[in-house]
Amino acid sequence: LMSENGTFLIGTSGWCYEHWLNNFYPHEIPKSHWFNHYAGLFCTVEVNATFYRFFKDQTYQNWFSKAPASFQYVLKAPKVITHTRCLKNVEEPVGTFCRSMELLGDKFGLILLQVSPRTVYDLDRLEHALRLFDDPSRVAVEFRHPKWFTDDTRNLLNFLGVTFCNAESPEFALNDWLTSDIAYLRLHGRSDWYSYNYDESDLLDIADTAMSMKEGGAKKVYIFFNNDCDGFAPKNALRLNQILNGS
Repeated sequence: LMSENGTFLIGTSGWCYEHWLNNFYPHEIPKSHWFNHYAGLFCTVEVNATFYRFFKDQTYQNWFSKAPASFQYVLKAPKVITHTRCLKNVEEPVGTFCRSMELLGDKFGLILLQVSPRTVYDLDRLEHALRLFDDPSRVAVEFRHPKWFTDDTRNLLNFLGVTFCNAESPEFALNDWLTSDIAYLRLHGRSDWYSYNYDESDLLDIADTAMSMKEGGAKKVYIFFNNDCDGFAPKNALRLNQILNGS
């Protein structure tokens, strides 16, 4: 659900988790209707499945037709781009992936490009890879190694209009980088990866960060909970939605 001006888009990283049965999905809802239930409560989702394999056109067409009108998909770029080839010689897989994105029409929000921690710190390589995408301003980059957190990296993203994926985990705290008019908070958990339950004070803290991003010029703030353990993600996302969107 979005606020009146559509600023805060809150959801989870994926929706198809067996262990969300009974703590998010009512047991009487068949699995084939899980997405409908999800999309009735959230206006966006981050799809991690696209990291692991390429999907047929039919899958993207199904995703498009199943989602409500203003729904936004964020899709994680395939690991062949980021983790196998570490952003080198990726013209062909990037092209294939971008063609798939077009099938989502106006329900395509962003591409999440997660730079492998093994990737060497090379801004030319990063820039070349980002320019391969049809529209670099529709790409968000998540770094998993501290070597990337430099002024030069920040300036490059800013120059290309690329969104910085502000990821929180036991290794990294949220920072104040805003490199485009889109902010992106990705919440893996504070003291534990994926199994951390954000409490009220944590969520108020995240809401403050999101508000300051908006005040800093972000027209949209995507916020995804990736703590899928025990159904924490949808529970935390629904509560943050109440805090930020009053719904």
